[in-house]
Parts: sequence; structure tokens; C-alpha cells
Amino acid sequence: MTAEKPRKSFWQLFNLSFGFFGIQIGFALQNANMSRIFQSLGESLDNLPALWVAAPLTGLLVQPIVGHYSDRTWTKLGRRRPYFLAGAVLAALSLVIMPLAQSLLLAAMTLWILDASLNISMEPFRAFVGDNLRKDQHTIGYGIQTAFIGAGAVAGSLFPYLLTAAGVANVAASGGVPDTVRYSFWFGGGALFLAVLWTIVTTREYSPEEMRAFADGQDAEGAAMPMRALAVRGPGAALGWLAAGGVIIASVWQFGLEKEVYLLGALLAAYGLASLAAMHLARTGRDNNLLSHIVGDFAGMPPIMKRLSLVQFFSWSALFVMWIYTTPVVAQAAFGTADAESSAYNEAGNWVGVLFAVYNGIAAIAALTLLPWLAARIGKVRTHALCLLCGAAGFASFLVIRDPQMLIVSEIGIGIAWASILAMPYAILASSLPQGKLGIFMGLFNVFVVLPQLLVATVMGSVLKAFFPTEPIWTMAFAAGVLALAALATLRVAEPAD
Repeated sequence: MTAEKPRKSFWQLFNLSFGFFGIQIGFALQNANMSRIFQSLGESLDNLPALWVAAPLTGLLVQPIVGHYSDRTWTKLGRRRPYFLAGAVLAALSLVIMPLAQSLLLAAMTLWILDASLNISMEPFRAFVGDNLRKDQHTIGYGIQTAFIGAGAVAGSLFPYLLTAAGVANVAASGGVPDTVRYSFWFGGGALFLAVLWTIVTTREYSPEEMRAFADGQDAEGAAMPMRALAVRGPGAALGWLAAGGVIIASVWQFGLEKEVYLLGALLAAYGLASLAAMHLARTGRDNNLLSHIVGDFAGMPPIMKRLSLVQFFSWSALFVMWIYTTPVVAQAAFGTADAESSAYNEAGNWVGVLFAVYNGIAAIAALTLLPWLAARIGKVRTHALCLLCGAAGFASFLVIRDPQMLIVSEIGIGIAWASILAMPYAILASSLPQGKLGIFMGLFNVFVVLPQLLVATVMGSVLKAFFPTEPIWTMAFAAGVLALAALATLRVAEPAD
């Protein structure tokens, strides 16, 4: 007979996810300020996506690897918590170093390290909640995690604004980073480390023996299916990835696209080669290796995960556009400047921090109030679709609103969508995935968070340069459109049983 995990109290749920508060402070500081830092160091608007490539690329590489190994790790500290600790230490150090960068190269390299470190800590947190909670607590567990994500993002986004109000210098000499940004990163590094440490100290993890007692036959069968799928898979899909990569690389050369698009083509071709290698290893009985497991698990994703992955792809395309372009959009449309060294531009940068704090604050509230109420009445799937449409309306409103204060209304819709994006797909998935492979499947699911970011970072700069070189506001129309597509794709997902 399968054992049932004990119910967790509110404070146990609180401790499980409190570390995410600190991790999100790091992400919020990165998202709201990196374009500002790059432009302060002399980079042009149309080159911003290329510098942001580091963030999605590190997530694409790190998350499946961390997920794979965290499923197989067991130490005195547990299996997920060692990754929390290592990532928090590296991320805190990166936040200290980042605002000291004096060159674009150093800033881009530090962003790469920072994002890799945040991903090392973040990815196991998704599986950590699934590991520790019984199925009927998944929704509230991921809701509390989303609330901490929102609260951490509010704190990280408001730091520069509050420091400016306290009299700290918000404008630096040409080629420098303002003191408001510098001090915010340093404070954020300390807060990140302490929050993650809190979760490590106040929680425990179930041992491998306990996890096996909680698992059932379907769980073991589900864990074995991906490798069987890999062994019998034909080469057609792998050759298709290779061909797609080749076409993209040839298009860059033929049509003079931005050079960073080469990276997208190279990644597609690399996955095709990896698939061919993994299939060969599986057929010859040498499949107990990292490559075979990751490719096999990707090939054998459950159907519900495949459909939700399409939803994630569209959703995060919109979000990454927002993070890259909101500062130049608001500066030009609402503050009347495109000069990154002007006082008005830095004022716009601070206001974007406030706007980001608003949508994250709305998300924190919605995750604990609106989402459970809606899900109980219309189901998780329809709740997610409705919330995504609210976000699409918020992005579309940027095209007509020119009053900075009124943009707060836009952020309400975006905040509702953000709450659902962070909670509902994971609540739907956690009850449907094999517990023994929860880490790797959560890591692979997050590939569809990263891929659209990489696509936006490599392609959006070329699109903007070709069609709207001086009007970044049209990026908000793109964000509204793809979020509406995400809502439509959600309706293809079957409503899960509680």
C-alpha cells in the first residue's frame, strides 16, 4: 500500500518557499536594471538583446543538468538543498561584483554568472515543493511560492526608487553606474543569501527510502518510459533539428541578420546532433549517462507537459520582451527621452522599477486570493487562460497610455497574468509527473521558459532594427499578441483531477 505524505502546516509551507523571496530579489534587480547598466556603459538600444542572450542561454544549459543531478543527489543536507546553497553563494557574489563593472564585456560576463547561479538555486525549488507536499496541497504550495516571488520582486524593484527618495545619487558620470543601482545590488546580494539560508535551516527532505514509499507503480513505470521512447525513436526528428539549425545559419549569412541569430541556429543543430548520439547510445545499451537521460526524458515528456510547454513558450516570449524593452519604451513614450545619460531617462528607469514592483505585488496578492477562488469555480485551465488574457490587455494598453501614473493600471493586468504563469502550470504538472524524476522534468519544462527568451534575445533586435528602429513601443504589441496566443493554447490542456 502506498504511503501518503503528511499535510504541511502554513508555517511549514512558508519555510519551504521563503528562499524564493531572496532568489527573486536577485532576478528583479537583474530584470529591471541590466538594460540600464548596459546603456550607461555605452551600449545602443538595438544591441541590448544580444547582451541579454547570456541569461536564457545559461538557463537552457543549467536547468536540465541541475534537475537531472538533484534527482540523484543525496547528502546530509538532502538532495535539493545543496543546490540552493551553492547557487545562493555564487549569486550573492555576482550581485556584489555586477555594479562595479567598468566595461560591457565584464558586465555581460557577470550577468552570465549571475543568471547561472540564480538558476542553480531556482530550478530545484520547483521540485522541492513537489517532493514535500501531497497532491492536494500542490496548488496552495505553488501559490505561496508565487507570493514570495512577487514579494521578492517588489523589494528588488523598489530598491533604486527608495534610495533616490532617500537622497542617494541617481545619476552617474558618463560611463558609470548610479549609486542607487550599486547599493541596491549589494543589499540584494545579502538578502538573497539570508533568505535561501532560512529555507535550508528550517526544512528537511524526505530520504530516498521515504520517497520510494510515497511512490507508486505508475510512478516507476512513468520514470522508465522516456528511455524506452529513446531506444525506439527514429532519426527523423533529430535530422529535422539539424536541418532547422542549418537553415537559420544560412539565413543569417544570406539576409545579413544580426550575428547573435547564429547562436539560435547552432543550438538547434547541436540538439539534433545530441539526439542522434543519445539514440545510438540507447540502442547499444550504453544509456546510463547524462546525455541519454536528458534527451530521453525530453523525448518522453508526458502529453500534458507537451501542451503546457507550448503555453509556456508563448507566455515567456511576452515576459522577456517586457524585461528588455520596458525601460526604453517608458522613457521615450512617457518621459520623452531616448538619451540614456539624461536625468529624465534615469527617472524613467526608477519608475520602471515601481511599475515592476506593482505587477509583482499584484501577483503576490492574486496568487493567494484570486487564483484559488477562480480555480475552485472554473478550474485551473480556464483560470490560467483568463489570467493570460488580462496580461495581454495590460501590454496592449502601453500603445495608448502616455501618463506614467496611468501605466500602473496596465501593470495590474500583467500582474494577474504573472501570478498565474508562476503557479498554475506547476500546480497542474506536479501531480502528473513521476516523483522520482520531478527534478529533471521540472528542469526540462523550464527549457520552454528559456527558449522563448533566447528567441527574443536573438531575433527581436533584428526585427526592431529593420521595422521600428526608433519606436520600441511596438514591442509591447508583440507581447500582447503572443500572450493572447498562450491563452488560446491553454484551452488545449485537459483539466487535471485534484
